[in-house]
Amino acid sequence: MNTFGYSLLMLATGIGIPVMAVMNAKLAQSTGSTFLAVACLSAVALLVTLCVLLRKPPSYALLKEAPAYTFAAGFFFLFYIASITWVTPHFGISNAVFCVLLGQLIASAALDRFGLMGLPVIALSPQRIAGICLMAIGLFLAIKTGK
Repeated sequence: MNTFGYSLLMLATGIGIPVMAVMNAKLAQSTGSTFLAVACLSAVALLVTLCVLLRKPPSYALLKEAPAYTFAAGFFFLFYIASITWVTPHFGISNAVFCVLLGQLIASAALDRFGLMGLPVIALSPQRIAGICLMAIGLFLAIKTGK
């Protein structure tokens, strides 16, 4: 896949994230439980994932070679899904996603800058810092004017 293909895939992912968040927030409101909605979303995700794995099984033996810390990603998944499900009806999907985006920008810049977890090191240039600051200002203005 080339840069354009990766960009389109991530654009589609970006479109899907707020749609998923609103759907799951509605499920939480309907059931009266954020964690029941998270469990339902996780169960559907697990079912679909298992179906894909059954079509083309990987080498499960390689799991023991993965760094132990990588399994903690599940906690980040749970934290994100539960928090966006709970916050969306109170704060609005745009405001919630804007804040998530800012967090992603900060964390991504730090991960790249220090080449954490085996990533290639990407310098934190003045232009990159300016871009992150401009996005932070844009997110702040979007939240402030959206109230």
